[in-house]
Amino acid sequence: MTEAGKELDVFIVAGEESGDQLGAHLMDALVAMHEGGARFRGLGGSRMEARGVVPQFPMAEITLLGLTSIVAHLPRVLRRLRETVAAIAAAPPDVLVLIDSQGFNARVARSVRKLLPNLPIILYVSPSVWAWRPGRAQRLKGAVDHILALLPFEPEVHRKLGGPPCTYVGHPISERLVELRPGPAEIARRNASPPQVLVLPGSRKLEITRLSDLFGQVIARTEAAAGPFDWVLPAVVRHRRLIEREVSGWPVKPRMVTTDDEKFAAFRSARAALACSGTVTLELAVAGVPQVGAYRTGWLEAQIARRLITAETAILANLVIGRKVVPEFLQEFATVEGLTNALLAVIANGPARQVQLNGFAEIDAIMDFDGKSPSRKAAEIVLAVLAERRSRA
Repeated sequence: MTEAGKELDVFIVAGEESGDQLGAHLMDALVAMHEGGARFRGLGGSRMEARGVVPQFPMAEITLLGLTSIVAHLPRVLRRLRETVAAIAAAPPDVLVLIDSQGFNARVARSVRKLLPNLPIILYVSPSVWAWRPGRAQRLKGAVDHILALLPFEPEVHRKLGGPPCTYVGHPISERLVELRPGPAEIARRNASPPQVLVLPGSRKLEITRLSDLFGQVIARTEAAAGPFDWVLPAVVRHRRLIEREVSGWPVKPRMVTTDDEKFAAFRSARAALACSGTVTLELAVAGVPQVGAYRTGWLEAQIARRLITAETAILANLVIGRKVVPEFLQEFATVEGLTNALLAVIANGPARQVQLNGFAEIDAIMDFDGKSPSRKAAEIVLAVLAERRSRA
């Protein structure tokens, strides 16, 4: 470890909104836990910037979704990759923490390892080796010292695949349980009329544009079949204008909310949800909201995915529970009729709804929500890896 009382120099890279949140909480924990405090350099979003990170370039420049998007912006991404590696090599930190953004950060790790073989490198968020391209686990073994996993089954997956040491530190959702769990009045609202139903078309631009028309038709069909409903759409602030344009053509207009407080209040009161596959499916499950999941990607990405993906489900809540309790509709199977029928089934009292509620009741034990906060566990491992590396130097 660094000398007692000496400030820790951390280079930290996050390329997604979720990574920015993880990075901010980790920064807070490192400052609190390291005797000399810590200073930070690297790349992140508004939360990490508020804690002292001055980004070399906007985080959005490496936030890409889909093969066609990556190909179109490849020269820029490669330039930013070289700039990031050069900044690390020019002034080596005490430790390098790479958060999510797997394609970008795995390349950063391999490049930095060649230049600075003794620098401790931590990867925060495991790549989805359990879903596709399992060979990535073994390739990461020489590039990173430790992986901090958000999902409880990931350490065992890396062990079997020959990956780096991996520890389950917990999911950041565990730090928002109070915001997600309903109180008595909110439970009563879930059973009141008109039922409140959430519409969640995604947090990324391409997700929103690909699912918007479909979701608009589904809520119109659901409203016609069993309405009225109180439709609520929690919108990502940075995409609010895009979402407003997309929703303007919907036959049934949902109420739009944009703040975290409004979003979680809606989660606590909602009876059901129509959601884009992603982290939000686990948030909904923790909040006890039965849901229907959907996802659409581009044709080329879909063809590649069908050949590479090995996971039996794309719904995060299903992966954590270990079986399919949330119905999912992917690509051409994401139809208006199929989604409408599934949504009506989970809104009504009946077997489809109860199966999900029974599954969601298992999540607390599976994810160890009564333990330490994920950010504190992550900080402990960062400091331990640093100490071990220093002892071997």
